[in-house]
Amino acid sequence: MMMDSLRATLLITCPDQKGLVAAIAGFLAQHDANIVDFREHVSPDAQGFFARVVFDLSGLAIARDEVGPAFAPLARRFDMQWALYFSDQPKRMALLVSKYEHCLYDLLIRHKGGELPVTIPAIISNHPDMQPVAEFFKIPYFHVPSAPGGKAAQEAEILRLLAEVQVDFVVMARYMQILSAEFLGHYPHRVINIHHSFLPAFIGGKPYHQAYERGVKLIGATAHYATEELDEGPIIEQNVVRVTHAETVDDLIRMGRDIERIVLARAVHLHADNRILVSGRRTVTFS
Repeated sequence: MMMDSLRATLLITCPDQKGLVAAIAGFLAQHDANIVDFREHVSPDAQGFFARVVFDLSGLAIARDEVGPAFAPLARRFDMQWALYFSDQPKRMALLVSKYEHCLYDLLIRHKGGELPVTIPAIISNHPDMQPVAEFFKIPYFHVPSAPGGKAAQEAEILRLLAEVQVDFVVMARYMQILSAEFLGHYPHRVINIHHSFLPAFIGGKPYHQAYERGVKLIGATAHYATEELDEGPIIEQNVVRVTHAETVDDLIRMGRDIERIVLARAVHLHADNRILVSGRRTVTFS
């Protein structure tokens, strides 16, 4: 990547107050940073300010590793929670998978085609079935079955592997296990799950069967950050498709898998491209 194409992204959350936009823009102008995208949102109910600022590094008057320390006093002044990312440092994403391959294949194909700005150092599964897929895409595969010590021992081994390969976030690509609060505490708002229904409808197991029994006219999929409350985490992306009384449960499953692929891929891209800010149970997503 050429140096003049390098960019940085600032994600900012803080209480809404006068002068925020001017202060952020003024700081970047002071250091000769050229803003290429500035998006902000004010939440009327929470009085919160959310911003995503992208700026070019080519004409920067200070070294890139000095930007964060220079910004810190301004952040303290406005009580900001903030993070700074650089375009030449893609996030490291681990994939958790069980026996369903459709979401795994889709993410790996998109990654191979250059659509996802991530590196994938590991695929981890509680079954051996997807190892040939990992080998085809030349990605290390780790089989972590249920351990003699139970779920806690299994999760401990997965956490050890994630730390070893230094991942930034985790994607549950139809990983059919419920992760514990302790596990999720290691990656807060950094574990993305795909649920095969349009949440909050049909939480839990067999949502397509539930949808069929209710005779719904729309089915969907939801990508969200996993939390200790099952299928209750902040929603990142959703989509639906229309169905009729003529569809069987198998038809709903087949149609739903197409939506699952698209929704999960969009969520992964949004997270990897630093476009999401979490606000309580909601997300602010800059598309």
